[in-house]
Amino acid sequence: MKLAVVILALAMTGCATVADIEHTPATMSVMSGKNPQEYADCFLHKIADSRKPPQIEPRHEGLRIIVPQKFIQGDPAAILDIEPRSSGSSIKVYERISNVPMRPKDVQRAATACISGEA
Repeated sequence: MKLAVVILALAMTGCATVADIEHTPATMSVMSGKNPQEYADCFLHKIADSRKPPQIEPRHEGLRIIVPQKFIQGDPAAILDIEPRSSGSSIKVYERISNVPMRPKDVQRAATACISGEA
């Protein structure tokens, strides 16, 4: 039953572009002791088991990671903007269906796991 609700929620939300997602409120805004490349490497390692490889783009002085959806090819599910700070980096996570409580939590789990300055 839960799976049916998730599939219905995904079907109702339709396609989203990077521009659509980046204009939603951030679901997470944190700072990390890691520089942008270290944080990105950690995030990519943590998300590798649950998603296809994300797209990485240079953005301003940092990086942008565009995470693909789990079930629909080609559409983004989340965006991470990682900017350098004096002692690490700031990270903002934007998710496509941020207002759906039963959305997959793998992006937030991976983003949270990589916050500390440790490897």
